[in-house]
Amino acid sequence: MNKVVSLERVRPLLKDGMSIMIGGFLACGTPEKMIDLLIETKVKDLTIIANDTSFIDRGIGKLIVNGQVKRVVASHIGTNAETGRLMTEGKMEVELVPQGTLIERIRAAGAGLGGVLTPTGVGTMVEEGKQKLTIEGKEYLLELPIKADLALVYASVVDEVGNAVYYGTTRNFNPLIATAAEIVIVEAEKIVKVGMLDPNNIITPSVLVDYIIGEES
Repeated sequence: MNKVVSLERVRPLLKDGMSIMIGGFLACGTPEKMIDLLIETKVKDLTIIANDTSFIDRGIGKLIVNGQVKRVVASHIGTNAETGRLMTEGKMEVELVPQGTLIERIRAAGAGLGGVLTPTGVGTMVEEGKQKLTIEGKEYLLELPIKADLALVYASVVDEVGNAVYYGTTRNFNPLIATAAEIVIVEAEKIVKVGMLDPNNIITPSVLVDYIIGEES
């Protein structure tokens, strides 16, 4: 089944109030076409789950500046002054999660686990409201899985049914968010015919992918 579609085909999937995972690291390996489509559709009250909020003029940062985001779950916001301003003014909720904890919570959702145990945050404000367990004399926080309505993934090379290969920074968060959302849209740098990818290099299997946005979209 060829899953390559136009941006117009996925436009109806974008709704107010959605939770959306977005891959990449400081706008490297981020699906910019899909972010631009979100801006164009003017959907609002979004929950964005990502490594960071990028810069004010790139990637996720453009959504922040455009006032479309209600809540952010991320590890780093320091490169986007608008995120910090909205947070301190109480206009946008920001949940800061250590990077390792964040990606493990996403991985747990994709794997169907009930959560992950981590010592990170024990004894700090991070533990507030969370269950704490003692195992073999050491304290851990139970961090619950994070899943989303939609995952926006960027991949280097994708075949027409959705098998995806990642190079460099495109691998940041992208493979794991593809496992943890109800709908997965992959924006491909390059699309190839089925059979052209070395199976040993495929990281995201086609069964996880619902739609592919290609170079011509």
